[in-house]
Amino acid sequence: MEWAEMIKTSILNFTLEELKEDFKIKGIKQYRAKQVFNWIYRNGILEFTNMNNLPNNLIKGLKKNYKITSIELDKKLISEDGTLKYLWKTEDNELLESVFLPYEEDSRYSICVSSQIGCSLGCKFCATGIDGLKRDLSTGEIVEQVLQIQVDVSHREFKIPQITNIVFMGMGEPFLNYDNVMKAVQILNSRKAFNIAKRKITISTAGVVDKIIRVAESEEQLGLAISLNAPNDQLRDKLMPINKKYNIKKIMKAVDYYIQKTNRRVSFEYVLMKGINDKEVHLFQLISLLKNKLVHLNLIPLNPVSELNISRPSQEVIDHFQKKLRENNITVTIRKEKGTNIKAACGQLRSSHKNGGS
Repeated sequence: MEWAEMIKTSILNFTLEELKEDFKIKGIKQYRAKQVFNWIYRNGILEFTNMNNLPNNLIKGLKKNYKITSIELDKKLISEDGTLKYLWKTEDNELLESVFLPYEEDSRYSICVSSQIGCSLGCKFCATGIDGLKRDLSTGEIVEQVLQIQVDVSHREFKIPQITNIVFMGMGEPFLNYDNVMKAVQILNSRKAFNIAKRKITISTAGVVDKIIRVAESEEQLGLAISLNAPNDQLRDKLMPINKKYNIKKIMKAVDYYIQKTNRRVSFEYVLMKGINDKEVHLFQLISLLKNKLVHLNLIPLNPVSELNISRPSQEVIDHFQKKLRENNITVTIRKEKGTNIKAACGQLRSSHKNGGS
């Protein structure tokens, strides 16, 4: 077997079928790809040298041509409620975040992953976009967040939790890194990898309409969440500049199409900000927008960001929003706070790290 000199490729960028094909090109028996997949995704082995049913010459070739890890842990924070926040450093010295969210009362273990380093959308209430977009994450870098966290939590003393849910709600706009995100979804869903049902994978978008339509037409049974945050275009233009391209009317038309094609409920996220989008007129507009639709609304009291002079409303206002929405038969929940003491909101740990915070 001859191995050409080449830049190492992340093996996590490959689906199983792609890895089989790549091995075939290199003269490696295709069943070896399944073995490698099994070592990585079922056993959490992140070093080729520890794959002890592979021959030494194959291991040598794998080490020369491929890599498994492309991100390394820079900082990990542990919350009292079991939430774990990870700050990763990439090979080009950029930073990204992921969060492990255990809901042990219903045996649900979720990971919030990032899809980009930074973000280009510039939403006025979000820490991630303060420095703009650095770059897209590769498929492998997206998958590796889940893999490394699965390995980490599996080494804890209590029963090993199986990752059950993935939410693309970390740094970046997933639909602006569409191809890499959707390929990552394939790997996360693969029975030979994580075997996470597509219904348990949710992609949150600020409203990239053409990609909402594309997902609808693919009839993938993915969860779709819309980051709304304002019930009218004038306010949403100010809070989320992407609204000038994809306004609320366009988003709602795409959502209706998605529901029609998939028959799946769509989630809406509404970050409540004191004095900005929490007034009675906003509540009325929000009810008008969502009433009689197959949707679920997540009310999210703002996670304060030190660089942004925005705060959350009172609990009384939050409860009032929920009560009135329910009275209008809109399914609504107040997002359960997890990890607030470790800055588990998107972008907060990266921001504090860059500014020298603990």
